[in-house]
Amino acid sequence: MPRKAGRGPEETRRALLDAAGQVVRTRGISASLDDIAKAAGVSKGGLLYHFPAKDALVRTLAQDILDRFRADVLAALDPADTAPGRLTRAYVRASLDTSQDEVAVREAIALIAQLIAIPEIAAIARADAERWDTDLRDDGLPDHVVTLVVAAADGASMAPVWGVGIDVKAAKQLERQLLDMTRDLSTRR
Repeated sequence: MPRKAGRGPEETRRALLDAAGQVVRTRGISASLDDIAKAAGVSKGGLLYHFPAKDALVRTLAQDILDRFRADVLAALDPADTAPGRLTRAYVRASLDTSQDEVAVREAIALIAQLIAIPEIAAIARADAERWDTDLRDDGLPDHVVTLVVAAADGASMAPVWGVGIDVKAAKQLERQLLDMTRDLSTRR
């Protein structure tokens, strides 16, 4: 199958990652490169041009998911906020973003569940978690506040996997409460 006309290398690479995510989520990690190439609208040779082996594609897919979340957090930084906890507040906002479709969130979680079963991907995820831990602990808040706020945001963001995601109003209220916990800590002990 020839490359779709007008699509550049970066667009093709993005299409391959998106297709890989969809195919792995629905068919499991044993999905073939042929299935992924077909879903992306490229030949298997075109896929192999961008990703020389399936493990390279899967590794890049996992890293892409992690990088996109980090980009979401950085995009959620408030330029006017210079107080300690700035990154933690952005993490909360990105984690509790109610603009995302609950079905899309469930699909993303299902994909992550497929990927995390691979030991190499689990190691990549652990390294990313350690980086977050360092970044958030260096954000100027007490460790117990970071632990509580991040655990609550992570837990709420994973609720849709059980089909019981919190509604928008409750998510916004939780977000406000978590953000409040990161502010004006000098008066609380």
